[in-house]
This record gives sequence, C-alpha cells and structure tokens, in this order.
Amino acid sequence: MVTQPKTDIFKPTPSKLETRADAATRAAREIADHEAKTRAAKIARLRAARLAQEAAAPPPATPVRRLKAAAPKQAAAK
Repeated sequence: MVTQPKTDIFKPTPSKLETRADAATRAAREIADHEAKTRAAKIARLRAARLAQEAAAPPPATPVRRLKAAAPKQAAAK
C-alpha cells in the first residue's frame, strides 16, 4: 500500500512571530467588527426612537414674524 506524502512539505510553516501577528490581527478585526455591529445597532435603535418621538409630537407651530422697527432718523445738523 502506498502512503500519501505529506502536503505540508511544500507549504512554508509560519514562524511563531507570524502566528502571533496573525492572532493579533484576527483579534483586532474581531474587536472592530464587534464595535461596528454595536454602533449600527445603537444607531438603528436611536433612529427608531427619534422617529417615534417625532410621530407622536404635534407639528411645530410657525413662528410669528415680527417686523423690525425703523431706526429713528436723526435731526439735521445745524
């Protein structure tokens, strides 16, 4: 019976430094992905709350426009 050769022969094995760097990269990406998911969930929750609050509130009244009084004219200099 013929044994299968190892497939690891032609693949370079990563050094400890590379595996540590890969682990750190993976951990950093997981943290960033988790933060992005929580941020998106928070934005969606706040948007829904804002839209519900705006729907429940009466429309804002239009402000009354006041006309500015004309500046008093100064008496002609003698």
